[in-house]
Amino acid sequence: MADNPAAMGPPETAPLLVACALGIEHLALRTGSRAGASAPVTVLRTGMGPKAAERAVTRALGDGVLRDASVVATGFCAGLAPGMHPGDLVVAEETRDAHGSTLCAGTELLVQELVKAVPGQTVHTGPLIGSDHVVRGHERGDLLATGAIAVDMESAATLRTAARTGGRPVAAVRVVVDAPEHELVRIGTVRGGLSAFRVLRAVLPAFFEWHRSLLLPRR
Repeated sequence: MADNPAAMGPPETAPLLVACALGIEHLALRTGSRAGASAPVTVLRTGMGPKAAERAVTRALGDGVLRDASVVATGFCAGLAPGMHPGDLVVAEETRDAHGSTLCAGTELLVQELVKAVPGQTVHTGPLIGSDHVVRGHERGDLLATGAIAVDMESAATLRTAARTGGRPVAAVRVVVDAPEHELVRIGTVRGGLSAFRVLRAVLPAFFEWHRSLLLPRR
């Protein structure tokens, strides 16, 4: 399911595709502020898991309208590092999975804009690793030992697919919904899940500024 709200901007401006997996993530993004959008923005719900993400992103970028789109993978994630809390933000320097790694563009810029968009929230940067299942217990420590700081099921597949279909800026920004000391069983039923939802609603203006800045001509 894709939501394609109207946005102001010249028709030659490359569009932005924001991909998430879950209905609750899509709801947060769909109801977030569109302030600062300077190009067409599509919010795509891919469905859960790397295979669903790959299929949905391949199909979306095959559409002529989105052929040159920049891509941001977003939604919730599990934090791996001690001291992480629900509502913390993760900006990927790269995404990793069994197929390799994908470098992210404009990480420092995204951090700066997220600090403005969501004041007071902690922002972590580092590798974001992909999994084909929900990670629990000792698996967190195993993944942390690889150098990754967070894990989710779709970001790596989303960015790998996007990078494969053309030279475009890609990024991944996730909101921690559970962490080693704050494991969440059901999203939305505890305070941590609600906090993460509110943070996710607030991130879109940072994506818009990232997108706009990367498209500016270099001097």
